[in-house]
Amino acid sequence: MQYQGVLTKMQTEHENPIQYYLVFEDDFIHVNQLLDKKVTIAFEKYQCLACGENKKIFRQGYCYDDFYNQPQVGDWVMRPELSTAHLGVEDRDLEFEKKAQLQPHIVYLANSSNVKVGVTRKSQVPTRWIDQGAHEAIEIVEVPNRYLAGITEVALKEHVADKTNWRTMLKNEIVDEDLIEFKNKLRGFIPDEVKEYFVENQKETEIKFPVLQYPEKLKSLNLEKTPEFSGVLKGIKGQYLIFEDNTVFNVRNNEGLVVQLTIV
Repeated sequence: MQYQGVLTKMQTEHENPIQYYLVFEDDFIHVNQLLDKKVTIAFEKYQCLACGENKKIFRQGYCYDDFYNQPQVGDWVMRPELSTAHLGVEDRDLEFEKKAQLQPHIVYLANSSNVKVGVTRKSQVPTRWIDQGAHEAIEIVEVPNRYLAGITEVALKEHVADKTNWRTMLKNEIVDEDLIEFKNKLRGFIPDEVKEYFVENQKETEIKFPVLQYPEKLKSLNLEKTPEFSGVLKGIKGQYLIFEDNTVFNVRNNEGLVVQLTIV
């Protein structure tokens, strides 16, 4: 079987285990069905997710020009505390920013390689946790806009990590933690204007990934340096494909690359 299309992050369904889908313009692949099969990935060209042109991808699926022009990749995306739509102040496109920023957001704890704090739109729970490869997560606060979530994250990351060690996550060198205890310890560090939004629900979300074999020594596949790769798929975790020879491929980091997939 052969498929061709531009890579975007895998779509997921929260089942046991997580179900993964690669969605192309005219087709889709249920990636779980490829486990234990030989998969060949061949890089064909670039296709910017904004302009659609065959221009080298700069970051997050966008060419250089679009990365610095498109509203969906403004600085407030990675740094929510920079959000200004609640003030009526435009960054790149105020109408877009209002839709994205002025909706319920969650500040959460997730455990993938370690316990970390993060921010996501409420509509992206639990998708965000799945994409990070977290095996457990819990909500801390639910706020009405992205700015409040951002200042909460800034305050809490003084007391808990805000990064994931992707190598540890993929090797599954993880320890189950009591996220309820973590959450309650952090409660006192929540900014005053956010304290009323504390989520009293004390239930963790558990996530199981479809992995038959975890890698021991990781080799990260870069399609721009190695335009064609073949290997037996052994697992899917976060946004990574894990192969039998310890090669791992981050689908999300390769958004905007047009590839041909051959399945044997």
